[in-house]
Amino acid sequence: MVIVEDIRQSLILAWRALMSNKVRSFLTMLGIVIGVSAVIIIMSVGAGAQSLILNQLEGLGSDLIAVLPGQSDENGPPSQAFGITVTTLKYSDAQALQQAKNIANVQAVNAYYQVPINASWRNNDYDVSLNGVTTSYLDVENGTVEQGRFFTDEEFNSAARVAVLGSAVADELFGSTDPLGQKIKIKNQTLEVIGVMKSRGKVGFQDYDDQVFVPLIFVQKMIAGVDYVSFIRIKLKPGADINQALEEARQTLREQHNIDNSVDDDFSVRSFRDAVAMITTITDALKYFLAAMAALSLLVGGIGIMNILLVSVTERTREIGLRKAIGATSNQILRQFLLESVCLTLIGGLLGIASGIAVSYLVAVVANLLEYKWSFIISLSALLLAVFISIAIGVIFGLYPARRASQLDPIEALRYE
Repeated sequence: MVIVEDIRQSLILAWRALMSNKVRSFLTMLGIVIGVSAVIIIMSVGAGAQSLILNQLEGLGSDLIAVLPGQSDENGPPSQAFGITVTTLKYSDAQALQQAKNIANVQAVNAYYQVPINASWRNNDYDVSLNGVTTSYLDVENGTVEQGRFFTDEEFNSAARVAVLGSAVADELFGSTDPLGQKIKIKNQTLEVIGVMKSRGKVGFQDYDDQVFVPLIFVQKMIAGVDYVSFIRIKLKPGADINQALEEARQTLREQHNIDNSVDDDFSVRSFRDAVAMITTITDALKYFLAAMAALSLLVGGIGIMNILLVSVTERTREIGLRKAIGATSNQILRQFLLESVCLTLIGGLLGIASGIAVSYLVAVVANLLEYKWSFIISLSALLLAVFISIAIGVIFGLYPARRASQLDPIEALRYE
């Protein structure tokens, strides 16, 4: 009971000392407030951004396999990620993957050639992503035509000048006018609008509503003048073995490219499941690295608290001498100053948590207003860790000033001017 009473009295004295100079106390704990709030914000925003990315990828479907041009390490990014144009994939590769008898897991295959370009109708123009695809596009991407129709195999093979518009493109170019049957111009080529896609929004870092879909052969011959494709996607049958499908796709492409050794592969085959796992690993590492950098401000805040407490010890030397003269022990003096330090950091930590949660919530609200699937995530473990770190900083950086105060000689302290 005596120890509890001593701690209670020390807390009262510590609180009075802090309240006697409110501005200095607030400025002292400001470093802790900023540090803790920065850690909370980074952890929360990082988790929200991670959920956004994973939601976008999962929106594409976990039953997809992507074939990308150029070789890459199994766990590393493909060559295209570095802005390198690789021309090793052809439309014939997509045909081989669709027709290969050994790939029993395949439901549909689509080849893509994408290029940013300007589309116009009368006096209206709009920057779009021109997407050359095959007739399997709707099956692979789970797309839906809201008005009109998609192009046929005959139109594809003849490189017909037809286009299916994303909903945003139709709105921007035609407004209230019915786009079906209208002619749009793309790079001096006139195309007939035969359909409008159902709005899909942003999925997998692509805005599907800002795209124009045309036959792949038409884009290759009349727009880009190339004989290669940007990438290929394979949709698997329900319940398919993804690992088996990946290996079978690699074997088919090696036969297609006359490759005997896997080290000579000029393509990369990835499942979207692997992409989700890779991005989760990368974003986790980035999130914790940034949190560690933000936590450095806690070190600065701790040093500031130690300096202020040293000044406080000097200012209150006569008070310390008087307390010792009337019976206060060194442990009681040490406890009082240590509790002052812990109170400063704990209050600063709680304020930092409150401000960090508020800012994180505001970021989530703004992101959702911008139509991003952003989750507001606050980890209980992060909050408890912030409180623990705040107390630990108070103890660590308050210990030296507290020991210095407790070791003052009472006679010398009373003589101090």
